[in-house]
Amino acid sequence: MERNKKLRDFYILWSTQSLSQLGSAITSFALTLWLYEKTGSALSTAALTICTYAPYVVMSIFAGAISDKYDKKKTMLVCDALAALTTILVFVLYKTDLLSLWHLYAVNAFSGLMNTVQQPASEVAYTLVIPKEYYQKMSAFQSLSRSVISIGNPLIASALYGLAGLDAVIAVDMATFAAAFLALLFFIRLPDVDRKAGKEEKVLKLAKEGLRFLKEHPLVLEVILFMSGVNLIASAFDAVLPALVIPQRGNGVLGIVTSCSGIAMVLGSMLMTIMPKPRDRVRVIYLTMLFSLGTENFLLAFSREPLWWCVGQIIGWMLVPVMSANQNVIMRNSIPFELQGRVYACRNTLQFFTIPIGLAMGGFMVDRACEPFMAANSSNGLLTALFGSGKGSGAALMMFVLGAAGVVWCLVSGRRLKKYHYSDEGNKEEKNS
Repeated sequence: MERNKKLRDFYILWSTQSLSQLGSAITSFALTLWLYEKTGSALSTAALTICTYAPYVVMSIFAGAISDKYDKKKTMLVCDALAALTTILVFVLYKTDLLSLWHLYAVNAFSGLMNTVQQPASEVAYTLVIPKEYYQKMSAFQSLSRSVISIGNPLIASALYGLAGLDAVIAVDMATFAAAFLALLFFIRLPDVDRKAGKEEKVLKLAKEGLRFLKEHPLVLEVILFMSGVNLIASAFDAVLPALVIPQRGNGVLGIVTSCSGIAMVLGSMLMTIMPKPRDRVRVIYLTMLFSLGTENFLLAFSREPLWWCVGQIIGWMLVPVMSANQNVIMRNSIPFELQGRVYACRNTLQFFTIPIGLAMGGFMVDRACEPFMAANSSNGLLTALFGSGKGSGAALMMFVLGAAGVVWCLVSGRRLKKYHYSDEGNKEEKNS
């Protein structure tokens, strides 16, 4: 009972924000389906996500400083409300038959900007409502919600979009937004944090402080840079997956295959809630990513059946929550409350700047290199035996390239990360070589 009282605000914040994220994810997936139907291009659909991440990467450092400078709750409310207005704009354009490619790119860019400001404020808000002894378990809860969203959003989006179009999709999105907005407005009280010093500082100076913290804490910086490489490969995978599945099996199978990553993350999140604290969280981070990147891409590259695609997704994503929870614990234990907004924002820029690059690279390589290469070599028995034939075989070839790149990156980075050790007592030290 006492524990539930301590975690009351976390449970309310976590459940309602997760519901809102599900609604947003449903809309995003449905718009991807709509766009692929219009263009048939992997690069065009990848560009939709690129527009979301571009402001996130460019503006994150300054957004974190803004988060530390102003009230976290008000920042989250304003950003969520403005993002909801963009969804309403999409609905109006769709109903008037004016919705076009550039509209979606512009709307996603603005929504990405709002998320850029909201995200570091949200991270600090969670830190403020979670007692320190619950960091690992509550990080697992956050991973669990992301997993459920990954399972539900492609299935719900495919069903709603197929049966009722974007009208039903956007209606669900708006309902979940309203629930999260009202819960945050009326039921969540964040503890006071001394922001006097931050209010007197300029945003640019505060942003530099976030970078300075990372420079002075190389363990945190090294983990972030390692994950930036992982994100480059994973985002390229996200661009390639629709080009692999849709030409061969259609939208419905893409929804099922995509949802399997969420099932895997649910399993991983449940595993994380019962796992003992590891002796070395850094080692857990790079070994889990080596396993994930070194299995999933190859299974999808060499298989033709949806069952094996689903197996690959489950194997590849099951340990992602384990990695994420360990990184979250390192970050929350290492960064003082008053610096968390700006440091998390610097993390966002450094760790996620590779995502738009990876999306563009994946889409470009499939459309302009791998598919033409496989079409030109359709008579090559070895290539067709390995990657198939027809549209989608180039995407399979690209999956193989990503698998090889992931293994090389993890092995090279693992050698560098081996010199660091992290325990929950905050003990960070270089191992003797």
